[in-house]
Amino acid sequence: MPETILVVEDELSLQETLAYNLKKEGYTVETVGDGRSALESARRLKPDLIVLDIMLPEMDGFEVARILRKEMSTAILMLTARDDEIDRVVGLEVGADDYLTKPFSMRELMARVKAQLRRARLLREEMGKSRDANTPHEKLTFDNLVIDLTRREVTLNGEAIQIKPKEYELLLFLAEHRRQMLSREFILERVWGWDFIGDSRTVDVHVRWLRQKIEADSSNPTRIVTVRGGGYRFEG
Repeated sequence: MPETILVVEDELSLQETLAYNLKKEGYTVETVGDGRSALESARRLKPDLIVLDIMLPEMDGFEVARILRKEMSTAILMLTARDDEIDRVVGLEVGADDYLTKPFSMRELMARVKAQLRRARLLREEMGKSRDANTPHEKLTFDNLVIDLTRREVTLNGEAIQIKPKEYELLLFLAEHRRQMLSREFILERVWGWDFIGDSRTVDVHVRWLRQKIEADSSNPTRIVTVRGGGYRFEG
């Protein structure tokens, strides 16, 4: 069954170009041109991927991503017209999985689309295996911090914390390599995928958000420790 992609772009010529090229690759594509329609379509379609422009009428892409991320784990690829680090960081902060700066080549867009869909497929397969394996929940416990692998849930002092899908993947990867120094490049490759087209600052941003959620004092972390000149080490 073809994977479904929702394209949210108000520039009609680009919207049509994106739809044409994605359909040519065999995807089912729906297009909308404003933020409110994006919310309605995403809730109805439950797409496998959302290609989301930032500058939209009615409601901008940041707000759309922020709302949808609370409701679903669908991969979001954000498009920005400016090569501005603030746009990229805010996009990641509200829950985007990747970003692409205009103008971009269709080849680069397709590479990112395929990378996100591939990761989504692997995640669905893992979750399916967890549901099928009729076994007690597998957990990693570090004092008052518990990572529930079956539920994909993290609790601190017995309370579930709000954690984005990519933050969960990063925390789990660090925890599985406890007390090992992991370079930013290695983390980027293993958590985001070798074909992720981004830089190591993505790792730093997500580590900062994790620290704010699991550290007693995020300015003086004891769980996720920075290794000077190297990367990060999870102490538990």
